[in-house]
Amino acid sequence: MALLEARGIRHSFGDEAGITFPDWQGNGGEHWIFFGSSGSGKTTFLNILSGLLTPNEGIVRVANQNLSLLKPAARDSLRGKQIGIVFQQLHLVGALTVVGNLMLAQSLAGCPVDSAFAENLLSRVGLMDKGRAFPSQLSYGQMQRVALARALINNPKIVLADEPTSSLDDENAQRAIDVILEQVHLNGSLLVVATHDERIRHRFQKRLGLDPVETKS
Repeated sequence: MALLEARGIRHSFGDEAGITFPDWQGNGGEHWIFFGSSGSGKTTFLNILSGLLTPNEGIVRVANQNLSLLKPAARDSLRGKQIGIVFQQLHLVGALTVVGNLMLAQSLAGCPVDSAFAENLLSRVGLMDKGRAFPSQLSYGQMQRVALARALINNPKIVLADEPTSSLDDENAQRAIDVILEQVHLNGSLLVVATHDERIRHRFQKRLGLDPVETKS
């Protein structure tokens, strides 16, 4: 049984042509990179896989649970506990410190609040001295690393990352991938990174091209 799978996925926005995505499945311990040209639907596919977006057609299963059959509250609970997400739009809470953002993610998922683990993750992404800072005091690249730590804070079984290194220099891009790979290895998690960043492509054992077929709606 696959940990995460998508079958027959097709989606369109309004009157735009629909995009048909390839059937895919991923298992715990696998590290996938999804790549494709701009507009190929990488972000849309990740949003569908996470249950944030319900496709017009097709089925997504997480641990054999059909996401479309879950009530919104149950879907949110499953996502909070089992899926860590790094968004392109980072969605950090400006009124909270960096550590506060990580502990909020723990609390919202119903997980124990562990400030020591939060500090440890920040140290590993090179932000040991930024725990008490607010997002407005950070560069975009630093905020991106906070978002990465937040995605890992609950030791999720699935990690979905949308362009996690796009605003990082070479050193920090490799450091970020090091941290992600180390943490998902410790947890036996499934990792999916959607990116066009050629600097990290070689770090992944499995690849899926996303230049899906456009179909008329």
